[in-house]
Amino acid sequence: MADDTTSSTATESTARPPFAPWDRRDLPGSFDVAETARRVGNYKWTEMKLFEALGGWVATVPELDVKMRLGTHCYHHAWHAELWHKRLPELREMKPERLTVPANEAMERFIAAMTEPEAPELTIEKLVGVYRVLIPRFIAAYTYHLNNTSQITDAPTIRSLRHALDDEYADWCDGELMLQSLITTPEHVERATRHQAALEAIMVEAGGITGPGSIG
Repeated sequence: MADDTTSSTATESTARPPFAPWDRRDLPGSFDVAETARRVGNYKWTEMKLFEALGGWVATVPELDVKMRLGTHCYHHAWHAELWHKRLPELREMKPERLTVPANEAMERFIAAMTEPEAPELTIEKLVGVYRVLIPRFIAAYTYHLNNTSQITDAPTIRSLRHALDDEYADWCDGELMLQSLITTPEHVERATRHQAALEAIMVEAGGITGPGSIG
């Protein structure tokens, strides 16, 4: 008669987990396909608007260093919009144009207010809207998405988010350097603070780039 303990040991699997023991990835994330497509559509719309704004300002800002950095950054956002444009048909069987929309009416107003300063002497206001309000929101929104989506089923989106985040962090640093070089008097501080507060109020009303119930 076979010993039960010996038999159990002989048939025990020797396979090891395919991932490191600290890896706790889950198959389902917090977003289904429809929610992911909605968010990606919001990302694409906002990236396109930022590309258009920066590209338009390149011709009018008088400061050479600012002009050069805006010229570089606007193509980062064009590329991000292209990444999201390619991702949309993989998520939903809809034309990408139908999903390329703002989160809501307040988000449209935010973009209009951010791009309103046109005069050449309003470089501080231009930079504050982009680098102290919108870019930090992009960083938060993309990080929130990374932290909540499935590491397995949404891997293509994660790859695009990481590429975009690398640019957003670098551009944010450049923007802050530019602003600190321009804000040199109490009057400049007051202009920057007032404009940032006005834009933040609209962004809070919008609930962020992807609307209420999220971060960013």
